[in-house]
Amino acid sequence: MKILQLTKKFPYPLKDGEAIAITSLAKALNELNCEVSLLSMNTTKHFFDVSELPDSFNHYTRMDLVTVDNRLKVFDAFLNLFSSQSYHISRFLSKSYQAKLIDVLKKNKYDIVQLETLYLAPYVDVIREYSNAKIVMRSHNVEHEIWKRITKNTSISAKKMYLGLLSKRLENFELLYLNKYDMMVAITERDLNFFKKLGCSIPSSVSPIGLELSGYNQNINRQKHPTFCFIGSLDWMPNLEGIDWILDKVWHKVIEEVPNAQFHIAGKNTPDRIKNTSLKNVIVHGEVPDAIEFINAHDVMLVPLFSGSGMRVKILEGMALGRVVLSTNLGLEGIIGEHNKNVLIANDAENFAQQIIRCFNSPDLITNLGFAARELVNNHYDNISIASSLVKSYHQLISEEDSKCINFSPQS
Repeated sequence: MKILQLTKKFPYPLKDGEAIAITSLAKALNELNCEVSLLSMNTTKHFFDVSELPDSFNHYTRMDLVTVDNRLKVFDAFLNLFSSQSYHISRFLSKSYQAKLIDVLKKNKYDIVQLETLYLAPYVDVIREYSNAKIVMRSHNVEHEIWKRITKNTSISAKKMYLGLLSKRLENFELLYLNKYDMMVAITERDLNFFKKLGCSIPSSVSPIGLELSGYNQNINRQKHPTFCFIGSLDWMPNLEGIDWILDKVWHKVIEEVPNAQFHIAGKNTPDRIKNTSLKNVIVHGEVPDAIEFINAHDVMLVPLFSGSGMRVKILEGMALGRVVLSTNLGLEGIIGEHNKNVLIANDAENFAQQIIRCFNSPDLITNLGFAARELVNNHYDNISIASSLVKSYHQLISEEDSKCINFSPQS
């Protein structure tokens, strides 16, 4: 089976959930004997010099990158107010990317063109014109729902009005394209049901994010006092919203009860107000070179999310490393963890603080939950098993005579 994967950012380095989700699936598909090609935007925001790629990044049959300027521009955003277009989507409209897509489709025959996120949807008509491949939307999130939640949690009235306009236009675009693909692949059952309620009637399936579990080696050395951490991109509004909430509403409650507790924050594009915090025992690392090493250095991962949809890859990574994850119900959407069994859940400041204090005072709880978390990920989120199910869904989608030889067993 020949698959062309379209992405709005180059999926390396593996420092964020989107890059990990794209790369993990592509590697698994390659191990299942699929020929996977990549056509990626190389954006100004996430530009990557491919000469720095490690030799191990060798799972693509071919890679094509197109430089795209997707910077947020105040004047363009202002002009967009007088149109009906989604500004979110317009930042990923590129004539050079479209030209390269046409060139690739003319020169190659694919069974599946897999769009990674809604932002590649504007290229559906081009794919239809130049290819007979089945078009699959692999939806990492319900995109407009994220922005609706962000809007709801915004208190400044002018900003709230502007975000409300952006989220409504994004919703209109997402609904417009809902049935223009040949298949919808959602990351979670919850997201797929949401799409169906919105009117999605095309073939569909759920394919959660999987991990290459051999790359996650648990550090079982415990410190005298457990430490707490957060890692995530702090230019993504839901992450920033959650960190602000912990610093403003939660951490002082923790320090009052356990003065020796430490909270370590890591993430690219950390705002100065967080870097310069004077809160006791809050250590801000900025962007760290190795996310796994950072997670492994701490006992409990805090994931305070109140906006967003889809799955949080960092939660899976933390669980795969045997860390305790303390999150909100929304943060754990799409992950089958259970409170007090393999994760901890708290949705308000008082309970969140109490769960942190509980972990600090209970080393056995940390050990037991950590082992249970790792077992859950091993049983349900292995990338080869998940990719095998997805390939079978693709095989059903395409006709037998157009299918390439498919081998569902990993290569030796």
